[in-house]
Amino acid sequence: MVWAVDERHAPDYWFPRQCPRAMAWRTDASSDADVAALLTGADRVHMIEYGWLEAFLTAEVYAYRFDAEQFTPFGDDGHAMVATVEVVPLGPPEPVGALAALHDAARIELRVVPSLEPWWDRVVTSSLGWSGIRLRNRRHGA
Repeated sequence: MVWAVDERHAPDYWFPRQCPRAMAWRTDASSDADVAALLTGADRVHMIEYGWLEAFLTAEVYAYRFDAEQFTPFGDDGHAMVATVEVVPLGPPEPVGALAALHDAARIELRVVPSLEPWWDRVVTSSLGWSGIRLRNRRHGA
């Protein structure tokens, strides 16, 4: 299988590959209280630990582009796409650019904290949309 994400989910991967990240965003079902307490004025927040900041600032991340027709949604929420046939990129991998600048241009608030734990524990029980990737690589917390 070849895994891919669509443009809407690409920001979830604007990080070094192994970097743990906690992400949350406003949805139609989000309560005003959760938005105020956890997003504090932002529509979307991505959070990393200080221990990953240097890697985040110096990472060179590349994106391959594929013909979307070769992919089908995977899983219940359809955030990932898979191809079960051989696929060929539309061109060479393209550098995505400075990761902090991508977040800024997309109006995604990037937070750097000592530990993801306190915020993450609140986000996963909130009414916000959320996702965590590579959380096993956290440098602080369980």
